[in-house]
Amino acid sequence: MSAAETVRPEDPATVSARDPSGSFLLSIVVPVYNESGNIEELARRIREALPPSWSWEAILVNDGSTDGSAAELDAAAAADARIRVVHLRRNFGQTAAMMAGLDAARGEILVAMDADLQNDPLDIPLLVTELEKGYDVCSGWRRDRRDAALTRILPSRIANRLISAISGVRLKDYGCTLKAYRRDVIRDVKLYGEMHRFIPIYASWQGARVTEIPVRHHPRLRGRSKYGLERTLKVILDLIVVKFLTDYSQKPIYVFGGFGLASMAASILCFGLMVYYKFWGGKTFIETPLPELVVLLFVVGFMSILMGLLAELMVRTYYESQRKSIYQIERTVNMD
Repeated sequence: MSAAETVRPEDPATVSARDPSGSFLLSIVVPVYNESGNIEELARRIREALPPSWSWEAILVNDGSTDGSAAELDAAAAADARIRVVHLRRNFGQTAAMMAGLDAARGEILVAMDADLQNDPLDIPLLVTELEKGYDVCSGWRRDRRDAALTRILPSRIANRLISAISGVRLKDYGCTLKAYRRDVIRDVKLYGEMHRFIPIYASWQGARVTEIPVRHHPRLRGRSKYGLERTLKVILDLIVVKFLTDYSQKPIYVFGGFGLASMAASILCFGLMVYYKFWGGKTFIETPLPELVVLLFVVGFMSILMGLLAELMVRTYYESQRKSIYQIERTVNMD
């Protein structure tokens, strides 16, 4: 793991996330999409899990739910002013909902978790304790995961190993939403696509200390999972974007120029093979279509990836140059 083992000398005995009154301040961010039946139980578990001395807020972001989640969120906010609700105008996706919650959070310590009751709020104090030791990010690891082995656990393990190998940040469970962050290490992070799971990578590349601890994982009791095998493919594509933006956003010629040189080298190689078959292999140019086919398929595939990366850069330029948000808020509850 990309985490230093030394503790910051300036860190106090407890995490320095304080509100003006001097009490402990923690922000819990929970994206919600069609979780009717789970909201009241989630709010109760959060209240029971956190020490009475802590000052906290739970920001529940309604990501365009079409069931009864909106009404249940409003009821939870009415019952407890610490429950703050953001209703988005439509379904923007988990990453956009997460970004909306992080933008609305006031605490210096941020904890993200799912609303389906599979994450356990009892693990929140454990994550915060790791930050007290000097870490900037603490990620949950669902060691005893309660999901389908073939459709959920196996693709997740493959994706985790691939992400760790490419990013250099060794975590066993990138897909676990339950994570704790110091605000200063994610202050300037902008999230798109499915990139909320890559926040530890962004933070580590900026010098943050990242650690991982085992957390509880419960089987889903109500509602339907929003994850499928297609999510793994999206994660891989987003990982390519993250790597590209980190290494080549300021020098894209290295990618496009490298591709051009590779294409030229492939052309020369194909030309050499054609000459060889013509004079020593006893075959004319039109009798050997395989080299052209291989080159064509390679170029088409690689160009598709490059075009996708270029499109990602254009999207970011569009949003950030015009200060456009990736989400739109319809209304809020218990927000200042």
